[in-house]
Amino acid sequence: MSVDGYVATRDLAVAELREGDRFVLATHEHPDGDALGSLAAMQLILTALGKDAVSYMSPLEFPLPYEYRWLQLDRLVREPPPDYADRTIVFLDCGNIDRNPADAFKRDGTHIVNIDHHHDNTRFGTVNHVVPDASCTAEIVWDLAQALDVPLTREIAEALYVGLVTDTGKFMYENTGVRAHLMAADLIAAGVDNHSVYRRLYEGVPQGKLDLLARALSKVQRLDGGLVTVTELGLQDFAEAGADESYSEGVIDHLRSLEGTAIAALVRERMTENERGRFKVSLRAADDRVDVSVIARELGGGGHRRAAGATTDLEFAELVAFLRRAAAEQL
Repeated sequence: MSVDGYVATRDLAVAELREGDRFVLATHEHPDGDALGSLAAMQLILTALGKDAVSYMSPLEFPLPYEYRWLQLDRLVREPPPDYADRTIVFLDCGNIDRNPADAFKRDGTHIVNIDHHHDNTRFGTVNHVVPDASCTAEIVWDLAQALDVPLTREIAEALYVGLVTDTGKFMYENTGVRAHLMAADLIAAGVDNHSVYRRLYEGVPQGKLDLLARALSKVQRLDGGLVTVTELGLQDFAEAGADESYSEGVIDHLRSLEGTAIAALVRERMTENERGRFKVSLRAADDRVDVSVIARELGGGGHRRAAGATTDLEFAELVAFLRRAAAEQL
């Protein structure tokens, strides 16, 4: 986005947040650290402005992954509020409105402020403040807080820091630029205990998570000379490891780190009752040879060039064949 384009959409988003009175906040299904951190921070920011704001997440998202349960998520509702049509709906970190299960938000006439950093965002909002150069959506929310003159409390700063540290891979991914580090310094100055947040996110790992990782690593396949690295986790793996679905987070990073890998894929069977028989695909690119967001979009998902995902009905063998073809087209 050009500087002028960024300023224009930023001003529009600020005006919406400053002038509106009632809001409902939403994000994508199966929310990660950036989605939850941005949601929690925006809720606190709007509350500080004296706004009537609620945050919506489907009941299917609960319990949240253990590492995020400490986040302050006030006024959280599990159904769209009855007066949602009279509220401004603020979507955070959601590249495509179809990645949220609430059909109510997809009706004609819904007033939406779309705040996101995915380069393939479909611009589904009434106002679209989409900043692909931002390291994370939390970075955009941090910038909006400054424009709204909302002081960073420790709670707001912690929520934003969760989004920042998770979406930059602990400041190791290519999206980690100067601004990400300036943001981190500002959040720490506002009271974030970065070591404490790190421990909450990445330590105190349940035994089931370790057992599930062992199962995933035991099934790794290297295909096409090692360019494609895949593994799978089924319902039996989760049951025997005593693991819930969120425990599979982080498995994909082990696959991506293997020498010679261009694309890594983790395929896991969905555990929720309404998605039985479907599979969640997490994709990672080791470098610029493959844009995994292109592959994810073909499966109805999306994401970033190096990190993307989708949910599909394809069985594992069919999915692996598709991934090999899709990777070969780019390689």
